[in-house]
Amino acid sequence: MVTIDRAMASKTGKTPSYGQYCPLALAAELLCRRWTILVISRVIDGARNFNEIHDGVPKISPSLLSTRLSELEHAGLLVRRKMQRGNRYRYEPTEAAMELAELIDQMAIWGQHWSRDMDMDDLDPAFLAWSMSLRMNTEAMPEGRTVVEFEFSGTPTEFRRFWLVNNDGKVDMCLKDPGYETHLLVRSDMRRFVEAWRGFRDLREEIRSGKIRLAGPRQLVTSFPDWLLLSALAPYRRRVSGRESRLYATK
Repeated sequence: MVTIDRAMASKTGKTPSYGQYCPLALAAELLCRRWTILVISRVIDGARNFNEIHDGVPKISPSLLSTRLSELEHAGLLVRRKMQRGNRYRYEPTEAAMELAELIDQMAIWGQHWSRDMDMDDLDPAFLAWSMSLRMNTEAMPEGRTVVEFEFSGTPTEFRRFWLVNNDGKVDMCLKDPGYETHLLVRSDMRRFVEAWRGFRDLREEIRSGKIRLAGPRQLVTSFPDWLLLSALAPYRRRVSGRESRLYATK
């Protein structure tokens, strides 16, 4: 029966059904499809065009992202508007989408408390770059342009470098060399840095111990911990037993 449902869904374009009138089942038919909750979360957080949304879910293929955006538009969670210039569109969340904001926040907090520990395949530098670009304390950074380069070892792919460029409060994420002089270089094992980013390790202690290495003018090196706000979920302590929970003992 499940096989038949999936085959019919493929032909009709309809979401596979649980066959229950239960509102939870009806909601899960849409929201529990792979990538869907992450895509709508990025739009709720302010991503509006296709590329901005894709930056927040870098591992999804462009074709599947297009499919998910169409599904969310058809379901009444997104409105697609043609932009004035070019053949581009802007996606805006509807009232129905915005009602998911609190639920998504609570799901993320639950994940910080109770989800499995990360493994190597979860260490996505592109997602880290996007996340950090939204969590920079630009008021603590120098005026004008500041270029911070990040270089990681221990990544699951060959991609291991990115840049964050702050221009008077506007932070751009660059996955390729932006062509500007680097003011501060940050080097670290990828997993260790993400553990600090998520609040499992103490960022300042990691820098003091040389596990996260900074290269640049002394003033910038000293100020760097004040620039990074860390993940918005960092204040929520791990509750599930495991490696990440044990890291708190070293803080």
